[in-house]
This record gives sequence, C-alpha cells and structure tokens, in this order.
Amino acid sequence: MHAVTAIAPLRALCAPTAPTPSSASRAARTTPSGVAPRTAGRPPLRRRAGVVLALALVALAAPLGACAQAAAASPLSDALRSEIERMAQAAATTVWGAHTPPPRTEVIVGALNPSLKLAPCQQVQPYLPPGIRPLGRSRIGLRCIEGPTHWNVSLPVTIKLWAPSLVASGLLPAGTVLTQAHLRSAEVDLAERPDPAITEVQLALGRTLQRSLAAGDALRRGDLKTRQFFSGGDTVRIVAQGPGYAISSEGQALGPGLEGQSVRVRIDNGRVLSGIATGHRRIELAL
Repeated sequence: MHAVTAIAPLRALCAPTAPTPSSASRAARTTPSGVAPRTAGRPPLRRRAGVVLALALVALAAPLGACAQAAAASPLSDALRSEIERMAQAAATTVWGAHTPPPRTEVIVGALNPSLKLAPCQQVQPYLPPGIRPLGRSRIGLRCIEGPTHWNVSLPVTIKLWAPSLVASGLLPAGTVLTQAHLRSAEVDLAERPDPAITEVQLALGRTLQRSLAAGDALRRGDLKTRQFFSGGDTVRIVAQGPGYAISSEGQALGPGLEGQSVRVRIDNGRVLSGIATGHRRIELAL
C-alpha cells in the first residue's frame, strides 16, 4: 500500500528573547570609578550579580522548555491525524479481506514519546513500516521530508474491527461440546487477537472447547480443539483448485490430517504432494 503524503505546516511556536535589564541588574552597575557603592545591609556586588544571573537563567529555561514540548507535539496536527486514521483504515480493510458486510473500523491514534524533541517540519509523511500488521496494537511511521532535519519516528495506533460474532452466552468450561444454547451473537473486536473469530454458528456446533470462556468472550478458532480428519495411511481425496477450475484425485496420506494444517500425500505415480487438511479425508492443494 502506498503511503499518502499529508502537508502539515509546523512552525516554531515560541523563541527565547533577550531579557530586558531589570532594576536588579541596573542596581548592579558600577560607578564610573569602577567601585560599586556599598549600602548598609546589602550583600556585596559579586553575590548580587550571582543572584541576578540565576534569576535570568530561570527566566530563560521556562520558554525553552515550552518550545521543546511544542516541537515534540507539533507533528500531530488535526489534518495529519485524519490522514493517519484514513491510511490505517484502508490498510486494515486490505489485510482483513472482503466481508459482507465489512467490519466497522475504529482507529485510536496514540501519542509520540514525550522525550522526543523534533525539529520543525513543513511536510510530514505517514507510512506503514514493512512487516507491520495494521490490526490491533500497531504503529505508523512518520517522517519529515521537508525541513531542516529529516527525522523519522514511530507513532503507536490501535486499530479495531467491530463486527457481529459468536460469544459465550455464559461461563463455558473447557471440554464443553458446543450447542446453540451456549452461543449468542454480539459485536466484538475481531482484531483484538490474531486468532480468527468464529462468525458462523455451523462452524461451532458440535465442537469441543479446549479452554474455558467467560460470558461475553468471543469464540475464536484457537478456543476449539483441533479436529483430526484422517490418519496416516488413509486414502484421501485430493482437490487441486485454481482460477475457475478444480481437479480431484486420490492418494495416500503420509501423516495425520489435522484441521487447517499441512500434510503430505503420495499419489499413484509415486509423487509426493503437500496440501491442507480441510475435511473428512480431504486435502486441498492451491495451484
């Protein structure tokens, strides 16, 4: 997916100005003879000058600290936040695939590390880092492509996909064989865990839970015990599917056929193929 450039003018929000002479600094000036007048009860000139310098440093530190905070927060303008949300939604939809109806996408944009001190930037480009899955807790890259310093930082985001799914109607202990009464439909965050949620009742009925579920917990594939569709040595149906066609034949399984897992099979000419166990004595090959 191509990153979309967002223009975000980021200017210096504050700048330290030279301090104006204070009454204290004027009082510290010496006489033309180079000797400061001594007044009863007042500290010596050197001590007073040190106090004045310390007060000046404190006065300068406040605007400098404010500028550092403004520079760290300035890349996240409203326009850039909107662009990040749009890009994250598009990436999540692409990864999730086509569903009818499509899930409702919610993007929560996090905050940059408060310790960052970023230089002003006239053009900030959001992008999806390589290898990042834009679902659940994820991150978006931000890079400055027009400014005095070309910085590159990472911004945390949380991408949720809300859709109706099956949830436990009550407390279900491990070992429960699922029936219609154990399940109900509710909107859940499909991206909360990488384990796919079960959305169709027929895919859950008669299955056995391998872990307990609390009331309202989404039913996911990893919550169900893996089914074994055949054993090693069994004769299995091999289905090879391609765009617009399907070819089937028979072969001998060289290992147990566990649901959704790869298994090898030997066909009549002695050739060994690998496929996915998808049903009772059934292996599917992708061409």
